[in-house]
This record gives sequence, structure tokens and C-alpha cells, in this order.
Amino acid sequence: MGSGHVGWLWRDGSRVCGVVLGGAQAVGWPWGHRMRPGYVEWAPGVVLGVQVGSWAGGWLFAQRVGSGHLGSSRGKVAAGPLGALGRRGVGVGGGGLGQEPLGSHSTVLGAQDFLGQAFVALGEVIGSQRGRLERPLTGVPGKRCGTILLLAEELSNCRDIVTMQLCANKLDKKDFFGKSDPFLVFYRSNEDGTFTICHKTEVVKNTLNPVWQPFTIPVRALCNGDYDRTVKIDVYDWDRDGSHDFIGEFATSYRELSRAQSQFTVYEVLNPRKKCKKKKYVNSGTVTLLSFSVESEFTFVDYIRGGTQLNFTVAIDFTASNGMPSQPTSLHYASPYQLSAYALALKAVGEIIQDYDSDKLFPAYGFGAKLPPDGKISHQFPLNNNVDNPSCAGIEGVLESYLQSLRTVQLYGPTNFAPVINQVAGAAAQVTDGSQYHVLLIITDGVISDMLQTKEAIVTASALPMSIIIVGVGPAEFEAMEELDGDEVRVSSRGRYAERDIVQFVPFRDYVDDSGNQVLSMARLAKDVLAEIPEQLLSYMKTRDIKPRRADPQ
Repeated sequence: MGSGHVGWLWRDGSRVCGVVLGGAQAVGWPWGHRMRPGYVEWAPGVVLGVQVGSWAGGWLFAQRVGSGHLGSSRGKVAAGPLGALGRRGVGVGGGGLGQEPLGSHSTVLGAQDFLGQAFVALGEVIGSQRGRLERPLTGVPGKRCGTILLLAEELSNCRDIVTMQLCANKLDKKDFFGKSDPFLVFYRSNEDGTFTICHKTEVVKNTLNPVWQPFTIPVRALCNGDYDRTVKIDVYDWDRDGSHDFIGEFATSYRELSRAQSQFTVYEVLNPRKKCKKKKYVNSGTVTLLSFSVESEFTFVDYIRGGTQLNFTVAIDFTASNGMPSQPTSLHYASPYQLSAYALALKAVGEIIQDYDSDKLFPAYGFGAKLPPDGKISHQFPLNNNVDNPSCAGIEGVLESYLQSLRTVQLYGPTNFAPVINQVAGAAAQVTDGSQYHVLLIITDGVISDMLQTKEAIVTASALPMSIIIVGVGPAEFEAMEELDGDEVRVSSRGRYAERDIVQFVPFRDYVDDSGNQVLSMARLAKDVLAEIPEQLLSYMKTRDIKPRRADPQ
């Protein structure tokens, strides 16, 4: 597992998630920060790092594990022996595509407030009494940072996920000028009898009879595969200041919940304090389980092992705004000692993704150039000059064709994305059964010229088995690329919204040092660029109800 783990504590307003270390589950509570039972003055969260080797600063980001809404944090980190998951020896979440060095200026931490840190080996947590280890938080000179409590529990191999929906009736009224704003908090029981938050529903405003949206949760998070383990559910009335009013609670189990597949299950919501005070107290309302379904949770690796092929296509910006390739100021300029920004980005991403492409043949295009001999402008010309077969042999073949094109075409413009997106979408539309998935890498320097057409192309492509990666090189602000990324607002065109988020944008300058030298963290760029591909592939498969094929026996 490496020699240890480190947790950085920060605060923000994000919701709870969990922590799992090397096949064991760890749950952490920060203590000593003015926290009231059931409430939270602020929402603390934890960033976990994994120490690899003994080099100075050798902590790699493993997982940002959310915030301690209502008092705790949980999350998941998978780790293996050095070299077992990629080149860095540590795997994260869905596929282990790379980690980021973790420090005070890490992009993982962003602008969060640093509250303290603790260093601990996983073995210390597992070997502590009852699997609970309390450690002081340090790192803020002259200030007591409180303590953090870590719990560890071995994970089951259960990979089922459940989708359920609940409603409530006649809940207690908690607001003086209106009805309640109810939400549910789910707690799983730990081996030592304590409880940890594993899910929180949305708030339904101004009603005593709420119907919550269906939600999905892994069985492992709900009960760690123990179908008879207690699941406690609290009902709260939401308040703007965070001092949510407790309405009541009830307890159940996965086994009991699963019976709702054939019948409705109704639970009485009880408030122990009211029950003790009022002789005629019956309940504080009821909660009904409307639906409960179970399905297997498939991973990115399941589909790859089952035969899904990733088809990688490259599109490179040959517009004049890049500068003359022969000039050192050009983004296409390569010295005898340093590749160009385009070549570095291509190598960093391509060398990772080519491992998932069995034939290692990559169609590669350029756009925005005048082609010989007549100077015709093209936005999807093959870099190898072969219209019938634009594929290059491996990433080295793409690089060779790219450098050859720089010597033969004239950089021009404009910067149009739609033609090459539509080209790849056409190929993706030929096979939609899950056996093929296309990834288009666009490397560009500037403001897009055909924004409306590109949005239309992305909306159409979102229904197909494909993803788009955009790497921005140069000093531009790239506002349009951020818009296409669609993380905040789903891309739309003429009233149609993209079915899925299929675009990932990464600015190359974030991986260049302060002096302007192209000193690149190849692993970090590859991680950030490829971070969303597994989830995007899974989202396509899930919306089409495509299950992975069984892997061929060895």
C-alpha cells in the first residue's frame, strides 16, 4: 500500500461522501469545532493522499472525500501494489488513470480554508482498538485544530446498486409561518454500533406530504453487503441557517427494504423526546417506500474486459493564430530539445488512451489550413494526406504525420470544430451496440468560430457512443471552451439539450511552470484530460441499457 496516508481537512458547502483506504473503509469526524449533535456550523471535508516511495513531497492525491454534512465524511480510495494500477502504483475510483501531486497549492484543494492535517498509516487504523483511531489535527501554527476520528472496516465484494423512492404523510409541522421543508438522512451502522451518513435526499419545500425523487446508492455504502444490518433514517425540517429541526426517525434493513419490490412498506416516524413527554403520542408521520429495485453496478473496466473498443481520433488546430511554426513564439514550434505544446499534449493523452485501443490505428485530422496545391481551406484534412485511410500507426505515427503536415500546409483559419465532430459522430453512429466507443481529442489555441454549429454537433453526438476532449494551448481565456464543457450548464442548441455531458476541456497552461517553460506533469495532464471518459462511457451504456459482455476465458 505504500508507507502511509495523509488527510487535509478543509471546509466548504458540498455534500457528504465517503472514504475507503486500500480495501478498508475509513470514516472520519472532525472534533472540537463547535459542532452540535445533528447540526453543523460549517461543513468540513477531507482530502486523502497516498505516500508513494520516500521522495520529498511524495504525496499523491487519492480522493477528495466530500464534506461532513451533519458531522461525518465517507469516501472511497482503492490502492494496490506499485505498478498494479498504472505507472504510479495507485488507482483512484474508476480506472486509475493517474494522480496529482498533493500540496498546499494543489488544484484539488482549490480555494478551500485549510483547517489541519494528520498523518497515519492504514495499518494503524485497522490495528487500533475497535478499528477506531483518534488523531490530533496539526498544521496551523499557534492554533489548536481539534482532532479527527478514523474508523476502518473491510469492504464486501457486493457490487449491486439500489434505486429507491420514498414519500411521507402527515409529518409534524415545524415552521411557524408555514409547513415543513422535509428531507431524509440515511445512516448505515458500523461494526462498533455507531452510525455514519451514507445519503441525504433533496429538500421538498413547504409540505407535510413530500414525495422525494428516486435516488441510487451502492449496497456496499448502504450496508456493506450485510442485508440484515440496521439502516437508520432521520427526517429533518430544513432551515436556512443550518439548524435543521429533527422531526423523527425510523430503522430498517436492506432485506426489509427489498420486500418493497412486491409491496409498499410503511414506516412510522417516531420522535423519542415527544414519545417520552406525551402519553397520547402516536407518531410524527409516516414514510412510505414507493419503489425499490436492484441492479448490478458495472465499471469501465468491465466493459473494456468485455470487448468494448475505444477508438481514438485526433484533430489539431492549424490556424494562423498559432504563429509561424518556424518562430520560437509559435505554439507549433519545436526545438531540438523540446516538443511543441501540441506534441506534448498529444503524447500525454495519447500514450495513455492507446493502451485501450487494440489496433493502435488512430485517424488524425487537421483543421483551419490551406492545402496544396490550390490553397483550398479545409477543416478536416487527414494529417497523413490519405483521404481513404486517415489512420496513423500509434501515437508516434500521429506525431510524424503532424510534423509532416506543418511543413506542407499553410496555417490559416477560421477555427471550426463542427466538421471534425460530425465526422467522428458519423463513425460512432455506425455501431451503437456498446462494442465501440469513440474519443475525439481536439487540440486548439483560440476562440472558436462556429460556436452555433459546434453546439448543434455536440447535442447530436451526445446520443452516440462518443466523448470529446478539448485541450487548449496558449494564453487565450477559452471562455467558449468552458461553455462547451457543460459541467455547470448542459450544452443546448435550438431548444435541444445534450443527452449527456460528453465534453471535457483542459487548459494546457495549467501544466506549464511559472517561467513559461513547458515543464509538463504528463501524468497529471493525462489524469485531468481523461478523468471523465469512464463515467461518460458508463452513462451511455446505462442510458441504452447495454450490459458488458462476458470476458473471453483465458
